[in-house]
Amino acid sequence: MGLGGMAGAMASPVGVWEIESRDSRYDVTFCGDGTQLCAELIWLGNGADNPTNMPYLNTLLIEGAMPTDTGRWEGKLHLFGQTADGTITQVSADQMTLRGCVAVVLCRSYQLYRYAK
Repeated sequence: MGLGGMAGAMASPVGVWEIESRDSRYDVTFCGDGTQLCAELIWLGNGADNPTNMPYLNTLLIEGAMPTDTGRWEGKLHLFGQTADGTITQVSADQMTLRGCVAVVLCRSYQLYRYAK
């Protein structure tokens, strides 16, 4: 079964997601051929809305990540001025894990939760 046939097994990742520290939100969409994942930083707050971070508002965190399995994508992550090789895994309908690595050895994971007003 191709990736398209498996996509129905998990809720869509499309929507607004908030990082676990609740200081940034991202608009996640399908992009490219419709299976790739993109995410734009759309909100900063709770101390992250400072002069250092504000230039990254309305920029892409995830740009054209390619699907590798159901609920999993790989691509480049743009993390506040640094670019990392990343993996995005949709853990559930309301949780995603982003893991980014710079130079293979410097890795960090982030938890995102679907934002509900």
